[in-house]
Amino acid sequence: MTALPFEYCFGRRTYNLAARTHIMGILNVTPDSFSDGGRFLSVPRAVEHALAMAGAGADFVDVGGESSRPRGKAYGEGAEPVSEQQELDRVLPVIEEIVRETDVPLSIDTTKASVARRALAAGAVIVNDISGMEIDPGMAAAIGEAGASAVLMHMRGTPRTMQADTGYADLFGEITEFLRRALEKGKAHGVRQMMVDPGIGFGKNTADNYRLLAGLRRLTALGYPVLVGPSRKSFIGAATDLPVDRRLEGSIAAAVAAVLNGAHVLRVHDVPQVVRAVKVADQVRRAGA
Repeated sequence: MTALPFEYCFGRRTYNLAARTHIMGILNVTPDSFSDGGRFLSVPRAVEHALAMAGAGADFVDVGGESSRPRGKAYGEGAEPVSEQQELDRVLPVIEEIVRETDVPLSIDTTKASVARRALAAGAVIVNDISGMEIDPGMAAAIGEAGASAVLMHMRGTPRTMQADTGYADLFGEITEFLRRALEKGKAHGVRQMMVDPGIGFGKNTADNYRLLAGLRRLTALGYPVLVGPSRKSFIGAATDLPVDRRLEGSIAAAVAAVLNGAHVLRVHDVPQVVRAVKVADQVRRAGA
């Protein structure tokens, strides 16, 4: 892991993202997410799950109101896009209630600048944009004007089109260049705290997802913390021949591999189990430093 301190302030909490691996718990308030769609549609259930993840050791909670389930053999036609109002109706009541209960930093998982602005005003402090601020040209300004942080992920196209072309002439070179452009856009709009995400499972084939996990340290050359989201994804199913709801062990293995290869933050569904595994992985990483 990079020696840079990466001391970032998220609301009332300050984290040194290089001191240990930090955990971002996933909260999908959607009916059609690939893993947990429909489980947390009501505000009370969503808030209860957020608080449970925070209690189990999540350093962040990432709230999403639009599924990014890909189109393909594993997931059918993929997720349907939702309107701005529908997305706001899903996420705002949840964010507003969570911030009343805990100071755990909240992230809004959206590609819409309008949704990001409203979510940040409601109490979120991070925008997790799976398009790296490509889909909505107003996203960088929305984040910068709010003084918020950003997670910038690499993706080709949209969730419904991204698996149509998964070939790369230079996997790491193309992803790094995409992320470098996103970082420059963020800096130009005053976004000071950014993280980069290679987008495992987003426009990549199984072999390249494993290559990304093995070579994560190459992304630290960008000079920003690296966030990785391998949890329950199809590349784990390809190795284990197991459905989404039986990929816990594979997800933990991928999380540990990410830690040992340079990740600073893990975005996961299974917070208690990954928190425990990462405590051991961090010790191994430090012993080999």
